[in-house]
Amino acid sequence: MTTKMKKCIIIDDELMSRTVMTELISTKPELHLVGDFPDAIEALKYLNHNEVDLIFLDIHLPNFNGFDFINTINQTINVILVTSDKNFAIEAFEYNCIVDYLVKPITPERFDKAMARLKEFEGNQKKKKTSQTKEDDIESSNASEFYINNSKRLIKIDVNTILYFRANGDYVFIKTESNSYTIHNTLRKIENKLPKDSFFKVHRSYIINTKKIVDIEDNSVLIGKDVIPISRRNKSELMKRVHLL
Repeated sequence: MTTKMKKCIIIDDELMSRTVMTELISTKPELHLVGDFPDAIEALKYLNHNEVDLIFLDIHLPNFNGFDFINTINQTINVILVTSDKNFAIEAFEYNCIVDYLVKPITPERFDKAMARLKEFEGNQKKKKTSQTKEDDIESSNASEFYINNSKRLIKIDVNTILYFRANGDYVFIKTESNSYTIHNTLRKIENKLPKDSFFKVHRSYIINTKKIVDIEDNSVLIGKDVIPISRRNKSELMKRVHLL
């Protein structure tokens, strides 16, 4: 059975560090380097339209630090921190997505250990996901309305008025035709409760109401006045749901 290659990117403002990481990654057939970036802004632009499995991330970056970057991307991607600073190791492991903490200069032996940790880390993620799926395996709902808890009030939302959902860490932003809300939940749990004929997950961070699509262009869709990214792997399925004349 062929092992799926992990798409990875490097974010580091030092050219030499990016070169060293590129060489180390090239020794691992399970890794596929799809980009390297000298700053977080360029990396964010890339991630808005592309999906990756792993990020090699420097902590000290122009404009952002590595932790700010993790909090900004609004999606869960495994991260291996690569830094010359030893002072953030404790803070680093407060993040569930961080696999390892590599201190420069990085030796091939230490990189091998990081890859072993990644394999173990992914195994634990898979077990956890399987367990959660069993607990949260709920048939999709045909309900025309539901209630959300907002500031200790239960607010009724008509499902047909929802434009889209956007993941934001441990919270989900809900945009309707007339209002917007933020609730403590996960996109996966919400997806299980939505009518499958109207809602579709176009991106790891977005679920849209397909009946509210204004237009589709390249790798994005217009919902109301908002442009929503579409992942490449989901675009073909979305197009099957669109009725073309």
